[in-house]
Amino acid sequence: MQQIQTKKLDQTVKKILSEKSLVLVGLMGAGKSAIGRRIASRLQMNFLDADTEIETAAGQSISDIFAEHGEAHFRDREEKIIERLLVDGPLILATGGGAFMSAVTRGNIKTHGISVWLRADLDVLMERVGRRDHRPLLQTTNPTAVMQKLIDERYPIYSQSDITVESRDVAHEVIVQEILKSIARQSQL
Repeated sequence: MQQIQTKKLDQTVKKILSEKSLVLVGLMGAGKSAIGRRIASRLQMNFLDADTEIETAAGQSISDIFAEHGEAHFRDREEKIIERLLVDGPLILATGGGAFMSAVTRGNIKTHGISVWLRADLDVLMERVGRRDHRPLLQTTNPTAVMQKLIDERYPIYSQSDITVESRDVAHEVIVQEILKSIARQSQL
């Protein structure tokens, strides 16, 4: 019975996403890429990570783009690449933490996608981002203070997403299931 319900849910969501992309937003460490890959695999859809696409287009890492050209240049590239990916969709797209802060990007996501905010508490984010040191915005003496500042600045904007799901320390499949159920429920409204 559970397997039949899961299959029906997947078919419903895949039909909804036949015309729109699923766009994951949230801070670094929220799990956008990990969750996005699992959703794409489950629904047999393409998954792309906007940061990876930016690095490929630029021929350099995000850290190098920030260092050589600055954040404004990076954000401009990010807007253009996300727009192109959405226009070429539908797909499952994980965005960088600052992408949704752009009104242009939010508008493109609204037009071409369904946004899902993976909301996470500070402790969860810091534990996750502490595993690797490739985050340019956290290359500081007090990364926790920087992350708290990002939460304060970005969470009010992220809250404009179509769907919010709490990212927490549970199996990824639990979060995937919550997202898919939320998409199906939202389409019935």
